[in-house]
Amino acid sequence: MTSSFTLALQAAHQAAASQHYPQAALYMVATPIGNLADISLRALHVLQMADAVACEDTRHTRQLLQAYGIDKPSNALIAAHQHNERGAAELIVQRLAQGQRIAYVSDAGTPGISDPGAILAEVVAQAGYRILPLPGASSVTAALSAAGLTGPNAHGYVFAGFLPAKGKVRQDAVAQLAAEPRAVVLLESPHRILDLAQALSVLQQRPITLAREITKQFEQIHTLPAQAAPTWLSEEAVRQKGEFVVIVHPQAAAEGQDSIPAEARQLLELLLTESMPVKSAVRVAAAYTQVPRNALYEAALALQQARNRDDLTGDDLTGEDA
Repeated sequence: MTSSFTLALQAAHQAAASQHYPQAALYMVATPIGNLADISLRALHVLQMADAVACEDTRHTRQLLQAYGIDKPSNALIAAHQHNERGAAELIVQRLAQGQRIAYVSDAGTPGISDPGAILAEVVAQAGYRILPLPGASSVTAALSAAGLTGPNAHGYVFAGFLPAKGKVRQDAVAQLAAEPRAVVLLESPHRILDLAQALSVLQQRPITLAREITKQFEQIHTLPAQAAPTWLSEEAVRQKGEFVVIVHPQAAAEGQDSIPAEARQLLELLLTESMPVKSAVRVAAAYTQVPRNALYEAALALQQARNRDDLTGDDLTGEDA
């Protein structure tokens, strides 16, 4: 542990010790995704205070704790990973019944987000014990903040995590992704990133952002058309190294409108002409056409705006005041 983390532990105690930390509770603690300095003061305090730390990998977590100057005996570390999570959860429930405070950490980031932890949270909640989340570093939100997502479909995003590895299931997943007008966030490992880029190349000019090694020394964030991604990754071997967040940018307005079948557009026009509210028109059109509501909503807004412009132009031609 460096002197800087000695100061951090002192600051953690001063900042967080006076807060209430109930017993018989599970603390879901987010840990750094690369840079050790991305740890919250409250996380440090809880990791110090916890009666036990359940973790995805006990060896990795012991090294992490030692880096911050936190020592735990061997019996205070509980392995809880994807292969034993439900059994480990029952053991943790037994400890909670004794009034212990248990912290849970995955190897990096927030537990339960493409990491173990969801089953543990489910079992603990069903047993009637409290779960307290401690937020922290996130590769997803970090990549989104640097991607510069704009446009009419940038009001939200879909987190898809890891796509199926191969086969028709993967093709179907990419097809669903292509129809989504909002941004889509994917995760990928270094040995499969090129395969993912080739699968996404069917999106052609739709921009994607490749973000690798976020918060680490060789962090790289690059935005380019989807069809150019395989070539860009292949130009330098280092570009395929590290864990990836891949962001498929939202559809442009014209692209979103073109994706609406003519029948669905005609139905929307009819419903809006009958003065039906936009949300109601979208709901009815979605039920009859099976077109995604997000795409219908964008088309309905565009139709309504065009109608308003036409009405305004008509007023101007008659010489009447607004």
